[in-house]
Amino acid sequence: MMMELFFSHVREHLIKHAAELLDLFDVMAGEARFARAWLESDLASLSKESDILEVGGGIFLLSCLLAREGFRVTAIEPTGSGFGAFERLGALVIEVSSKDADTPTIVRTKAEDFTTQTQFDFIYSVNVMEHVDSPEHVIERMSQALKPNASYHFFCPNYRFPYEPHFNIPTFGSKRLTEKLMRKAIFDNTSMDDPLGVWKSLNWITVGAVRRIVARDASLVMHCNTQIFPQMLERAVSDSSFAARRSGWVVATIRQLVRLKIHRLAGLMPAMIQPAMDVRLTKKS
Repeated sequence: MMMELFFSHVREHLIKHAAELLDLFDVMAGEARFARAWLESDLASLSKESDILEVGGGIFLLSCLLAREGFRVTAIEPTGSGFGAFERLGALVIEVSSKDADTPTIVRTKAEDFTTQTQFDFIYSVNVMEHVDSPEHVIERMSQALKPNASYHFFCPNYRFPYEPHFNIPTFGSKRLTEKLMRKAIFDNTSMDDPLGVWKSLNWITVGAVRRIVARDASLVMHCNTQIFPQMLERAVSDSSFAARRSGWVVATIRQLVRLKIHRLAGLMPAMIQPAMDVRLTKKS
């Protein structure tokens, strides 16, 4: 399989040259596997050599993979506060990929500042929209960059649901109140290089906020996939790395729900109150 072969080549390179980044790579490889599966129907509808834009390339695993599949890929990645280790790992991923395949065009800018003459056949982002300075400006830029009938498909947390996934903590309405009540769990977090930087980057995006933004752009149609919640619950059972980043009692509860197939009822919850949003913004013809 192309994806696993590529990932194994990157891992071998890291073992030789940057073993300290292996743990981060393994986490991000799991995220890339999830994202590739999540994008399957989108990518299947595109012809090879279609122009694709990734908003927030991270360490470029998925961007490089799609370039190897034959798509023309551009990746926006400023590498902001709280994500210093990503920059070094991303450079190593590009180094490995460039040895035997095309690589994405990388644009070092914030998504809010992105400008292009290219009209894209498809745009996507995974766990990025919660980190941008202005979701409104990002959606505006992506709307301008889409071809007619093309979509911007993104996945990220929905902060209407009282849970913060980066820090694995409950939330209490606002970011300010959550910080006040959960200060120790946030700033003493040892699982990330720069917890303060990550926390500062979070914009507390919600489905409702996205709907209000899209309502001001007559050229966009918004659709939310509510089946993403059952899929996330299933991932907590099938993906050991993903489960390890959640509380033990939470994972045990989810296992029981999945075993009894009760988790499927989660798809009936309105998108407004689900823990994550799976949003497609389509440009009208």
